[in-house]
Amino acid sequence: MTKKPVDLKRRLLLQAIGALPVAGMARAGTPPKTIRKRIPSSGELIPVIGLGTSGVFEVGGSAAERQGPLETLAVLQRLGNAVVDTSPMYDEAEQVIGELLPSLPVTPPFFLATKVWTRGRAAGMAQMENSFRLLGTDVIDLMQIHNLLDWRTHILTLREWKQQGRIRHIGITHYRDDAHDDLARVIRQLPDLDFVQLNYSLLEPAAEKWLLPLCAERGIAVIVNRPFVRGGWFSLTRGNPLPDWATELGIQSWAQFALKWVVSHPAVSCTIPGTGKAKHMLDNAQAGVGELLDARTRAHMQQFIREL
Repeated sequence: MTKKPVDLKRRLLLQAIGALPVAGMARAGTPPKTIRKRIPSSGELIPVIGLGTSGVFEVGGSAAERQGPLETLAVLQRLGNAVVDTSPMYDEAEQVIGELLPSLPVTPPFFLATKVWTRGRAAGMAQMENSFRLLGTDVIDLMQIHNLLDWRTHILTLREWKQQGRIRHIGITHYRDDAHDDLARVIRQLPDLDFVQLNYSLLEPAAEKWLLPLCAERGIAVIVNRPFVRGGWFSLTRGNPLPDWATELGIQSWAQFALKWVVSHPAVSCTIPGTGKAKHMLDNAQAGVGELLDARTRAHMQQFIREL
């Protein structure tokens, strides 16, 4: 059997995505709303489900290798202004994003976030200039200092470029519990941070003790990475049925269970699960529709997982 050309597959996929109904339609027949949260410093609204590109967008240049990332971006774009997070650390990811975006409709836009990950002012500026080039944009929505590397140097450049309009928001990141003290110290020293990116999940909930409250107090948006703990979540839940009460909340998969819990924390702005597969992006996106969970429900979910 002859395979369809990639271009035709792409057109058919985009048509199918555009026609997809939102899962979990309300009984009255109207789709549940996409949950959006406001960035405290700018007032801009972003969907609570975004996309991480570490590993999953580190692919070659062939159409076959890039089909999954393209389809994933096409699904995500339906949310409008969703965060796509990348970094020079992720090998080809910035280039892949920049070369795939022209294949998609111009609107609705994405919220492009990348990072600086090197030492020294000149090296940092050169790396960020390269990110602009690879992503194919004159303005980056969020530039972050990756894992706090040489943050005292890079924050000066980020402030200058934000004032010039080249960067719209600035932030810092880390991905480990043992870096939370360092994140807190930097947050207290930088009154003009727009974003903090950190790890937070049902398996790594430490940030909720005092780091998330600190961000809320300072009016800093929070992007959550590692919501699935690099697959550890699925190792724990695989083979276990979802509880009936979860499906009553509109949660239809273990991925949605984890993501809905994360984004329902009042201090969390969005989470960026990594995937290069459209079917997983569709599943993840369903955690960002309907209603947020209250504190009592989240506590019940947390206790359920402790006992799983």
